[in-house]
Amino acid sequence: MKPFTKLLPLLILLAACKPQDPAPAATSTTEFERLQARAERVEIIRDDFGIPHIYAATDADAVFGMLYAQAEDDFPRIERNYVWAIGRLAELEGEDALYSDVRARLYMTLDEAKAAYAQAPPWLRALCDAFADGLNYYLATHPEQPPRLLERFEPWMPMFFFEGSIGGDIEYVPLAGIKAFYGGEPALESAARPDPAPRLNASNGFAISGKHTASGDAMLLINPHTSFYFRGEQHVVSEEGLNAYGAATWGQFFIYQGFNERTGWMHTSTFVDFMDEFVEEVSEVDGQLVYRYGDELRPVESYEVTLAYRDGAALAERTFTLYRTHHGPITHVLEGRWVATRINWDPARALAQSYTRTKLDNHAAFRAMMDMRTNSSNNTVFADAEGNIAYYHGNFVPRRDPQFDYAQPVDGS
Repeated sequence: MKPFTKLLPLLILLAACKPQDPAPAATSTTEFERLQARAERVEIIRDDFGIPHIYAATDADAVFGMLYAQAEDDFPRIERNYVWAIGRLAELEGEDALYSDVRARLYMTLDEAKAAYAQAPPWLRALCDAFADGLNYYLATHPEQPPRLLERFEPWMPMFFFEGSIGGDIEYVPLAGIKAFYGGEPALESAARPDPAPRLNASNGFAISGKHTASGDAMLLINPHTSFYFRGEQHVVSEEGLNAYGAATWGQFFIYQGFNERTGWMHTSTFVDFMDEFVEEVSEVDGQLVYRYGDELRPVESYEVTLAYRDGAALAERTFTLYRTHHGPITHVLEGRWVATRINWDPARALAQSYTRTKLDNHAAFRAMMDMRTNSSNNTVFADAEGNIAYYHGNFVPRRDPQFDYAQPVDGS
């Protein structure tokens, strides 16, 4: 990062990153020079609390600095988040983690993630490129912090990790059912859905309208309700209208909960039912697995995934055949029948919504952004500089035929 020529009071300057050591093998000399040139366009200043304030001309360069600063603060958590998200957790944690990896690849393969990145809007691809560049530059300049597994970050990886929530949609799909189906374990009928019983803990945020404050300004209290180290605190500024302060989940390039000059937003956990299960009627015809949908028989999609897992000091491999219907991936068995579980999986659109949210300046624009409807695992509390407040209960509910009870698995035919 280029030197900051005007040292502000009570701020600590992060000096330029120009290591004497050569770039590691994962980064070519040409690429390292490109990353160095990019770093020269970014300023990172840390205040007395160690919070990074990132400044750049473009949003993409600001994201580069944002991820670099995150890595300085907690690279191991960034790496672990992506190892989990892309389905490689078993390479670190052993065979018991295989079904977490299976779940990830049920909802998206590596090729599908690369395609989602390639088809994303150019501005979003630029942010994903900056994400990868920032982390790869950190690795190239910090040989004392070797990664446990991911020696290089790729711009398609955020397609797997697009929710800032501590519990994203995919985590509502129980691993027990996946293990029973794909691992040959005894079927666990109760594994179909999480226990819906009320819990004693809760999630909250507070917004007070300007009509009820002495100043006439709205007030927003953000309760992060996470473990202490789950997110980092950052201030990210560009000359393209980005000026957001708040908490970012490690490895993500948007402020998940926070504020800009005109608006503030926070999220609470939602119990809106955004997940559907479809009991499929599967049979075999001429050696092909098919399922009934209306009057037709459709082929069951199947594909093989080979996953590595740690076995002592070595790595072993296991190959799984995974299945999908148009309703979603097959995740478990219910009374002897295959069940497909559908969640709101739209990675590029979800990333676009999460990033766009940080740059809006009034409630009308915020309301229009919420119509993207990909923030399905959270409620949203909002306040703005005009004194407005708002609460959004969830952000996505599937369109459902009212003749069926979608609180239970429904007949997929």
